[in-house]
Amino acid sequence: MKLKSMTTEQLVAKYIEIGLAQYDALMLDEVAKFNRLFDKKIVVVDELQRRAGDQRRLLLALYEHENPQVRVNAIKATLAIAPQAGREALEALAKAGEGFQSLDAGMCIFALDDGTFKPS
Repeated sequence: MKLKSMTTEQLVAKYIEIGLAQYDALMLDEVAKFNRLFDKKIVVVDELQRRAGDQRRLLLALYEHENPQVRVNAIKATLAIAPQAGREALEALAKAGEGFQSLDAGMCIFALDDGTFKPS
């Protein structure tokens, strides 16, 4: 199914599916697979952003998802539209000791602070 024909709910479900698959790829040290999934994730985020009212806001609900990869993906994808909530969620995840995802959150905070990452 083409992304343009998917509902926003279907796009969010696809986003979650990608995040879960990324988590599995990380756990199995399948870097190439993780990278391919990263590219697919970006396409879904772009489609949500393209929709009227910037539908990335639907990803805010994923800040509480049980899977840390889904959480970190959602936080980073929504920093431009919810910078304070995103920052707080990044800080919490960085402190949570959730493996790669906590490291990713900490690196994102560092990049935000030094200006190398500017959410858009």
